[in-house]
Amino acid sequence: MNDAAGAPSSNPATTGVLLVTGASRGIGAATALLAARRGYAVAVNYRHDEHSATAVIRRIEADGGKAIAIRADVAREGDVLAMFDACAEQLGHITGLVNNAGILEQQAPFADMDIGRIRRVFETNVFGTMLCAREAVRRMATSRGGSGGAIVNVSSAAARLGSPHEYVDYAASKGAIDTLTLGLAKEVASEGIRVNAVRPGFIETGMHASGGEPGRIDRIKGSIPLRRGGQPEEVAEAILWLLSAASSYSTGTFIDVCGGR
Repeated sequence: MNDAAGAPSSNPATTGVLLVTGASRGIGAATALLAARRGYAVAVNYRHDEHSATAVIRRIEADGGKAIAIRADVAREGDVLAMFDACAEQLGHITGLVNNAGILEQQAPFADMDIGRIRRVFETNVFGTMLCAREAVRRMATSRGGSGGAIVNVSSAAARLGSPHEYVDYAASKGAIDTLTLGLAKEVASEGIRVNAVRPGFIETGMHASGGEPGRIDRIKGSIPLRRGGQPEEVAEAILWLLSAASSYSTGTFIDVCGGR
């Protein structure tokens, strides 16, 4: 088995092939960069920001790593199928998936959210994650000719906290990811596939600006036990541990990376 599935790799260059969705910036970019340093060949997925995705690829290549950029909207099934095919054709058999792609919209009370907004959030955060997980299982499952692997879903502390008055829809979508992680982990354990999740919270990324408050972490950091926001690289470290042989007896579990809140 490969390193992602739980067996040690004797050569860092053969760690495996990793697909990271939403990897052009933030947590996804940090994960792609760290994975490449750990020996993975990395597929960097992006939806619109080709410039940022290309910058991630260049940084990986400058360090001697191997990576490709793949444009795909994970909310579209056709895009997801094409993305997995491109990953296999250009890098080889996939051994790891990080379901990181996610969106949120402007802060608002739940009563003011229209159905269009809720659909957009769930199409990317829930349906997109499920589509990518399904395709990874189809390729990794031992009963389907695969050699196992590991999936890490990027959930959120919002799944526990609820994000009242701000992003209840986003929080609900991440609650769905938690349930998916638990159920899928039990379903595919006998197929050589481990499924785990990280729940970041209050991380210094551009997502807060997407929600309309770039300085959100400065406003709330006094309520965080560690009294600061986290860095994308700190989340990436947790993700890479869950992908690695070091966590070979962990499946259906969660790592909260949210400063103690």
